[in-house]
Amino acid sequence: MALDTDRDRLALARETWRTLEPYHGAVYFSPEAAAQYAELGVDAKTGYFASRSAALGAATADLVIATFYNFHPELVRRAIPAAWEAAAPERFTAARLTGIDATLRRILGTEVDSPQMARAAELARALADTAVGHPQGRPLFAAHAALPWPSAPHLVLWHAQTLLREFRGDGHVGALLTAGLSGLESLVTHAAAGDVDAGVLRGSRAWTPQEWDEAVHGLRARGWLDGGPDLALSEDGVRRRAEIEETTDRLAALPYLTLGPAGCAELRSLVRPFSLAVAKELLPWAVGRLSAGKA
Repeated sequence: MALDTDRDRLALARETWRTLEPYHGAVYFSPEAAAQYAELGVDAKTGYFASRSAALGAATADLVIATFYNFHPELVRRAIPAAWEAAAPERFTAARLTGIDATLRRILGTEVDSPQMARAAELARALADTAVGHPQGRPLFAAHAALPWPSAPHLVLWHAQTLLREFRGDGHVGALLTAGLSGLESLVTHAAAGDVDAGVLRGSRAWTPQEWDEAVHGLRARGWLDGGPDLALSEDGVRRRAEIEETTDRLAALPYLTLGPAGCAELRSLVRPFSLAVAKELLPWAVGRLSAGKA
């Protein structure tokens, strides 16, 4: 893949991230991780907030609300700081790693010890190491980047993608802020773009129907949404949402451009079977894109 245009460079970053993301995202749907959180005395939802924010230390609810961005504040407040009364942040970090280790070993079997996994881990760590040199303005990424690296290759690959995911995510929050979208409004425009069902986004982030409808009304008044009966972006909304995604890609691109097209292509080829196996087990909505080679 020759990087002849700016669009090509951004596509390299986006497509490589998409191929690796299911491998990381498995932790959020892992029954083994949920079992680990239960052993610490919390449910899976609290475990999600605690395990992902534990790298920050015993973070306040306000800090988690700020860095996670699009969850209802009261949902976060039900989990944080109560989670720290159940167990120290370090124990949630360990529980998360133990859980994803068990999940990946169950799904991938002997592939966790394969030469392909070792090579994928090497390439992914090179990507992450580039990102580690640029933590400015990325608080959640910086916190995870300070955690020790695991030793097993399949966990090195997972941790590397965790860092790349938070690196991209912090940049995405900056793009949303620049565009003038609140956390809730970002969900509404995401749903209006047709990527994810509105009910899933609203319910998983615990926004009430009234709050959602108020955000829809406000976005229509500001020209982001059209005036039809269905939730859909206006022509201007399509343009502005595309600008957000382009900014996100641009802010995330450095590690992938440093590794280069050949390295990214090799990494995608190596990781796609792992991501596909994980997706088939835990993330069915990601299977089509991976199978078609679009991620």
